[in-house]
Amino acid sequence: MVSNGGTFQAFMAKMANSTAYQRGNTNEFSPDRVEYDPTSPLSGKKIAFLGSSVTYGFAAHGVSFVDYLQARDGVITTKSAVSGTTLAGNAPDGYLARLQRDFDPTADYDLFVCQLSTNDNQHGKKLGQVTESDQRDQFDQETTLGAIETICATIQKRFHCPLVFYTCLQDDPNHDYQTLINELRNLTSKWDFGIIDLFDNHGLCSSLAAHPNAMFDDVHPTQEGYLKVWLPFFEQQLPKFI
Repeated sequence: MVSNGGTFQAFMAKMANSTAYQRGNTNEFSPDRVEYDPTSPLSGKKIAFLGSSVTYGFAAHGVSFVDYLQARDGVITTKSAVSGTTLAGNAPDGYLARLQRDFDPTADYDLFVCQLSTNDNQHGKKLGQVTESDQRDQFDQETTLGAIETICATIQKRFHCPLVFYTCLQDDPNHDYQTLINELRNLTSKWDFGIIDLFDNHGLCSSLAAHPNAMFDDVHPTQEGYLKVWLPFFEQQLPKFI
């Protein structure tokens, strides 16, 4: 996601004028029109979501799969998502600051879901490195991997619930995001979290092909995309981690 001055304004104008954005966000896809399913295995589950633009719903008027999970599956959601933010760093609206601020440690979450941001490399954040298996604090929060380990440690100490990261779709010609995903996988044995992989999921891509207005660009779904593709995918995946 672009974030500076005129470039951002041009990006927003391009989005508003795109066919996918206009057709993929019509009223027929509104969460208000989604019928609640009381038989859902996710009904009544308390799930926290931390992320950036995909969790927020940047190209879907602030509506994302999180809002559809609440509408159809009766998930009790806590959604903290700000477009353009990074895992690494201590910006007031960044992942680490919102992790401390936006989630109630007494909420008794059934699951914590974190988006693996595609913004870190774009904003020049260093990847960092995976620490030794016995290191449980004092991570380099200015690096992406240090921030991820900080998130893992915080979830274990403060919320005592399962943690899952989900990857995003992205055109990745330089393989930067793929490298981050590989390092995320390397951390699973140390921190015992799950991964929901959208980045390398052929079934998801096939579903998107059936919905030409599901994506505004290579990263951001429209409401149609969230409802028709993201929602059933997460409905299938999330119960595995609870």
